[in-house]
Amino acid sequence: MSNVIRIATRNLLRYRRRTVLTSTLIVIGVVAVLTFMAVAGSFKNMMVGTITDSMLGHLQVHRRGYVASIDSLPLNLNMNANMVSRVEAALKDNKNVVAYTHRVKFGAMFSNFAETTSIRVNGVDPAAEAATTPLLPGRARDVPAGAPLLGRGEILVPTLLARGLGVKAGSEVVLIATNQDGSVNGKTFKVRSELESVTGPGGRDGYIHIEDARELLRMTKPEVSETAVRLASLDAVEDAAAALQATLSEPPGTVAGAPEAKSKKGPGAGLDVHSWERLTPFSNIAKMIDMLTVFIRFMLIAIVLVSVMNVMVMAVYERIREIGTIAALGTPPGRILSLFLSEGLLLGVVGCLAGILASIGVIYGLNASELTFSFGQQSNLPLRGTVHLRDILQVGGMVIAVAVIASLQPAWKASRMEPMTALRHV
Repeated sequence: MSNVIRIATRNLLRYRRRTVLTSTLIVIGVVAVLTFMAVAGSFKNMMVGTITDSMLGHLQVHRRGYVASIDSLPLNLNMNANMVSRVEAALKDNKNVVAYTHRVKFGAMFSNFAETTSIRVNGVDPAAEAATTPLLPGRARDVPAGAPLLGRGEILVPTLLARGLGVKAGSEVVLIATNQDGSVNGKTFKVRSELESVTGPGGRDGYIHIEDARELLRMTKPEVSETAVRLASLDAVEDAAAALQATLSEPPGTVAGAPEAKSKKGPGAGLDVHSWERLTPFSNIAKMIDMLTVFIRFMLIAIVLVSVMNVMVMAVYERIREIGTIAALGTPPGRILSLFLSEGLLLGVVGCLAGILASIGVIYGLNASELTFSFGQQSNLPLRGTVHLRDILQVGGMVIAVAVIASLQPAWKASRMEPMTALRHV
């Protein structure tokens, strides 16, 4: 085999210009793919991190049917106390869970005593909410770093409403809400801070203390609209969601999947676990980025396939008499086939290695240039492109495999030539 590799190397060096041009095309393709994956991956991770760490969390638990009618914030589909206890127990047993927060969500009327508009209210525990969505405190303009997010009797007002009604930190406002029984209640709050939107100038979500929310809605029991969960890693979302759903589907004291569990309903029955992707339209942007990455990979396959096949077809055509000579000397067809496949393999390996090294240099240069981009209300977000070893191995393996496949047809043709016919070729 070593002799075949040496002969293949010599044959490629005989046509240096063609070999260099082909390798350069492969290098350009590899650099384009890995650089795009690094840059697009950086933007995707920043976008997903901003959304999950600012408002959603990685997972959310709801009573069944709540998400289908979430736009109306239905109070009749809140989780009761037994369900909340079951959710807490499941979360504490899950090693991937870092933090979680309970929320009471409802629609209300927001008034500065002169004008009135609508608002979406999130009743939260400030400490738990800050731990689950760590970027939320940074959205509050007048809350010093490290200070409590808000206290009893305080409200974080979205910038859209604060500017529209002319309220600011320290202003008094009133919330008026209708509870599940249809009775109306109002409560006065002091504005803690304006709350910047995550994705743009819109947004009508305000925050108050969860006990104030229950008092405003006259809740006699600790009901919860949703539980948001933060995990140790975003990569664990699907596994954690499946495990949590399985746990919450089984009644207490049963083994998951046991036959008796299917015939019983416990406090956790009727609960659904949703990943962040199912709760925001921005997941479609993330999927689009993944689709673009796949498309770019197909372009790389096309570049390598056409480039290597062109070189190998020309190599076979120009060396017909040479192929006939070695065949007449007794070289078996398998050896001739392996010779041309080795040339394609070497082209793929050399181009791939050079492309990977060039890609690392390009990505390092982009990071060193400290490029920034904007997303929603946030600007000057750093573009930190990273490429994982898994991606490098996938792209490298794909390039080498396609290079060998592109060499297969010309190599097969060369190995099946009749010696006499080849020797008579002019």
